[in-house]
Parts: sequence; structure tokens; C-alpha cells
Amino acid sequence: MTETRKRAPGMTPEQRREMIVRAALPLVAELGAAVTTGQIARAAGIGEATIFRVFTDKDELLHACLAQAFDPGHVLAEITAIPLDQPLADRLTEAAESMRAYLERMGALIGALHTGGRPRRPENPDGRPGDERDAAMGRTIEALSALFEPERATMRFTPEEAAELFLRLTFTRPAPDGAHVLDLPRTIDAFLHGVAPTCP
Repeated sequence: MTETRKRAPGMTPEQRREMIVRAALPLVAELGAAVTTGQIARAAGIGEATIFRVFTDKDELLHACLAQAFDPGHVLAEITAIPLDQPLADRLTEAAESMRAYLERMGALIGALHTGGRPRRPENPDGRPGDERDAAMGRTIEALSALFEPERATMRFTPEEAAELFLRLTFTRPAPDGAHVLDLPRTIDAFLHGVAPTCP
């Protein structure tokens, strides 16, 4: 049976790039740098030549996939949507679960790319300039700070300080294999109430 491809719909080059990256991400996570542009084109329902109208080569497409995976916009939108009328522990649990899923997606993509051969021209370990990393961290602190805002009057720290402490405690370097790791609710409980709250 002859395979029929859909004609690429009328869209701007930027829209076409985004469409191709969305189609490529699951394949890159599965196959790493070994993925072919033909496979990506089939997943996107376009001709392979369409890819090279908006990407110089496969490496540029892989870097675009990395940039998309590192873009915190989606997870920050999830954090911003957390209702502030629920208990603080519940707010923080939702935020931590969203961030953990985001980090796992990034880790899967980076691991696949390292396994299959890292694309050329990496600018730094995570593919983003330092100022972009700083800006992303600032946006993350801002989104998390809003979760602490209703408790501002009762806290010993500002919402911004609490947000940074929360990030440091919850998303530190992973423990070695076999090491005991607190589950998320206990980690958040320790963050909010301390490990020895009755001590003077």
C-alpha cells in the first residue's frame, strides 16, 4: 500500500518549526540522536524536505528539541494554576509533582541523546546560555513564591526566600542507588515543620 503524506498546512516558518519539534520529541526521547529525519517527517505527517526548509540540518533540529524540553513555560503554567485556597502542603505537593515530571522528561531526553551520540555544537551542559538558565530560575522562584504568599504574615522567611529553600530541599542531587530517600509528602512535612519542631 502506498503511504500518503499530508501536505504541510499553511503556517509560518516558526509555527512549522514548533510542529516538527513536537512530533520529534517522543522519537528523540526514545531513539536519541540516532533518530532519522525521515522518521520525524513520518511522525509529523509531512515530507522530509519540509524539515530542511526550517532547519539547516538534523543537529539544529535536535538542539531545538533540547530547547523545547528545557523550556519551563508549561510547568510554570501548572504551578501558577494551583489554587491558593488549599492547604500550603497540598500546594507545594502539586508544585513538586509538576516539577519532578518536568525534570524526568528532561532527563529522559538528555539520556537518550547521550546514548545515541550527542548532537554537535553544544554551548553548555544543558544546551542553554547561562542568562537563559538564570531567567528560568527567576521565573520558577517567582511562581513558587506565589504559593507562599497567603502565609506571608506567619512565616519567618519571605515568600521568595521560602521558594528558594523549597527548591534546594526538594530538588537536590539524586541519592546514590540503594540510599534511603524520603517520599515527597514527608519531605514537604520536614520542610514546613522541621525535623525536631519541639526542640528549644
